[in-house]
Amino acid sequence: MSPVTAGVLQLLALIAALALAYRPLGDHMARVYSSEKHYKPEKWIYKAIGANPSAEMRWPAYLRAVLAFSAVSVLFLYLLQRLQGVLPGSLGFVSIDPDQAFNTAASFVANTNWQSYYGEQAMGHVVQTGGLAVQNFVSAAVGMAVAVALVRGFARSRTGELGNFWADLVRGVFRILLPISVVGAIVLVACGVIQNFAGIHEVGQFMGGTQQWNGGAVASQEVIKELGTNGGGYFNANSAHPFENPTPFSNLFEVFLILLIPFALTRTFGRMVGNLRQGYAILATMGIIWVGFTALMMWTEFAHPGPAFDVAGGAMEGKETRFGIAGSSIFAVATTLTSTGAVNSFHSSYTGFGGGITMLGMQLGEIAPGGVGSGLYGMLIMAIIAVFIAGLMVGRTPEYLGKKIGTREIKLAACYILITPALVLCFTAAAMALPTPGTSMTNSGAHGFSEILYAYTSGANNNGSAFAGLNADTQWFNSTIGIAMLLGRFLPMVFVLALAGSLAEQKPVPETAGTLRTDKPLYAGLLVGTILIITGLTYFPALALGPLAEGLAA
Repeated sequence: MSPVTAGVLQLLALIAALALAYRPLGDHMARVYSSEKHYKPEKWIYKAIGANPSAEMRWPAYLRAVLAFSAVSVLFLYLLQRLQGVLPGSLGFVSIDPDQAFNTAASFVANTNWQSYYGEQAMGHVVQTGGLAVQNFVSAAVGMAVAVALVRGFARSRTGELGNFWADLVRGVFRILLPISVVGAIVLVACGVIQNFAGIHEVGQFMGGTQQWNGGAVASQEVIKELGTNGGGYFNANSAHPFENPTPFSNLFEVFLILLIPFALTRTFGRMVGNLRQGYAILATMGIIWVGFTALMMWTEFAHPGPAFDVAGGAMEGKETRFGIAGSSIFAVATTLTSTGAVNSFHSSYTGFGGGITMLGMQLGEIAPGGVGSGLYGMLIMAIIAVFIAGLMVGRTPEYLGKKIGTREIKLAACYILITPALVLCFTAAAMALPTPGTSMTNSGAHGFSEILYAYTSGANNNGSAFAGLNADTQWFNSTIGIAMLLGRFLPMVFVLALAGSLAEQKPVPETAGTLRTDKPLYAGLLVGTILIITGLTYFPALALGPLAEGLAA
């Protein structure tokens, strides 16, 4: 069997698995977020934090709860790292420096999981499990809560109430993320992923010296790393490390975990707004972009010219032989079209065009299918933009799901889509203009520029993957990428929740003969075109200076 055929079969198997899980998981999540019942352990948590889970919140109160919880999380994780040197279970590692502790705290709370450190050489068991793994759960649940609040904005009318953040947060963790993680961790352990609290030990001779490895609760952290579209690896090599991702099956299973909830949330959306076909339209848009990017990545990496590539069967530099080009390409597209950022290969070693595809996937806004929660609300924002464009074409006031898209709504949507590009391009320009950041680049020319552009694209879009050539462990990059991660995560949420509140206050608009059908293939095609055109116009000049220039010169 040729490597290309094997890759196609892997992709088809992945699609089949996602299709089987789509309906039951999507319906389950709709029931979770629509239920009025509170289980006893959940009540204990509400009592401990002094929250009333039955009290409805308007969008300002919902936003304040999101920001307050996230601010406390940043402070807690920062202090945990700064105190690591005096905590038990630190494996002898010293406390983390202030700039790196800030960067890591911002990263994990923002669901980015950008890492400018070697995990196995910096973080002990307490920080890994009590800090980073906990944030993998709650940061994902925050994204899901905000997405559900926006869905309620479409589903409700004549009220500004969007639900209760604390109830949405707790239910997301205990009824969705935790049960799947338990099952997923057992599967990963069966595949060979380690799960222990062993200390540092020597494993034999390596280049004239001994090689040291430390154990850890890797399987339990690996599963939520992928399921929650977090991406932070226990080890520096991330999902290329055999302790995290030992076999081709575990590789495909991890990709399945990455895509599972973001795709299934479209079913939840359709169920909660009372129109499953609307969810299918969003699903189709996500699926078209994801399959298209995966096919393009495979073609780019398999067909790159040159004798070395011909001998290896494609661009094998930077890729694990146990996964090959197909398994690496599928993983790379999944992790950059979502906010995961985990890597099983090094994107800096991809072909020029291949590296550009990973960047473009993040620059789309990570909406195909996107992060847990953030992918759905990002796609719904783009759906509003597409409806507005269609309304301009026919001279009608745009409507979506029975809600008018007026001046206030389109301004909020426009602010949402402008925030991330502004962060990416401004920070990239500053880093290239100043003398100090440039010394962190391993390469010069177009590839060196791509290293900087990728770093800020990854940080501001809350992805967290790296181009694997940039020394980001400096005060400049730790500070600026940390700021980009926080602003790129929480500023868009302000506009999402404000939009949700505005929609919830409206009364439904009756459908007429002139209403654009947003559950038809024509609209899905318009939505795909809108996404690609907006992103292309925004980022094309920057991409032309980096990966496109490198690809054309190859």
